[in-house]
Amino acid sequence: MQVAEQTLHANGLAHHVVTWTPESPKATLLLAHGFLDLAWSWKPVAERLASEGYRCVAWDWRGHGETEHVGAGGYYHFPDYVLDLAELFPQLVDEGLAGGKTHLLGHSMGGTVSTMFAALRGDALASLTLVEGIGPPPWPFERTAEKFEAWLDGMAKLRAKEERPMADLDAAVSRMRVQNPRLDDDFGRFLAEKSTRPTEGGLVWRFDRRHRTTSPMPFRTELFSEFLRRVPVPVLYVAGEKGFRLPDEDARLALVPTSVKTHEIAGAGHMLHREEPEALCRAWLEFVG
Repeated sequence: MQVAEQTLHANGLAHHVVTWTPESPKATLLLAHGFLDLAWSWKPVAERLASEGYRCVAWDWRGHGETEHVGAGGYYHFPDYVLDLAELFPQLVDEGLAGGKTHLLGHSMGGTVSTMFAALRGDALASLTLVEGIGPPPWPFERTAEKFEAWLDGMAKLRAKEERPMADLDAAVSRMRVQNPRLDDDFGRFLAEKSTRPTEGGLVWRFDRRHRTTSPMPFRTELFSEFLRRVPVPVLYVAGEKGFRLPDEDARLALVPTSVKTHEIAGAGHMLHREEPEALCRAWLEFVG
């Protein structure tokens, strides 16, 4: 297996891409990470599936990892990610494998974007796997102004103060464990190295600080439902027993017109691709046959 990093340009931004290529690849699997995560988070999954003959490709979304941030005055919205993927896609796939059909797997935010992409460009896909990635909880429409106000306040606070650096990698791992308490020591340190950059006084995260603010645009289930209704390929939905579950999870999945297989991983939290990569890989391999 060969592991390679490269920079690919899409939608005006330089994207950091990592590829795991087995000796004799039989198909390509694209791996889309979630909010405040990065491509290297897929390392255990990619290594395992590459050993089964799958060429695995992961990238850092805009404003994450080593991919460029948007410029001054810019922000981050779901349509931006969809366009990024649409322009990245032909550069990531290998048309010579599996008749040009590509598998797509997304976690959390990456799953939401992958669903939207699949609804629009599904003819290029062989399957779609969503790892707790069928959209965030809905926001009441009548509270839209509150969300805009929170965004304005958040951006003002962000610009009023400098980012406080973390002392070292151990401090970074401790912060990561707030949302991912089962993170392994060695892998946690690896991710901390990839997720941070040195600065005066210690380390800071590579992701854009603007991601820490509340988005002004409320998530509308009705809007996302139209994308779910247009997914043309088989879907696997994987969730952790202790993960981030939605009360309308079944209702959302029921909108998909193709076959939907669901799988729950016992004991796993939301970051199950880090916590239970082997279980996730087994579920995926069974799904694709």
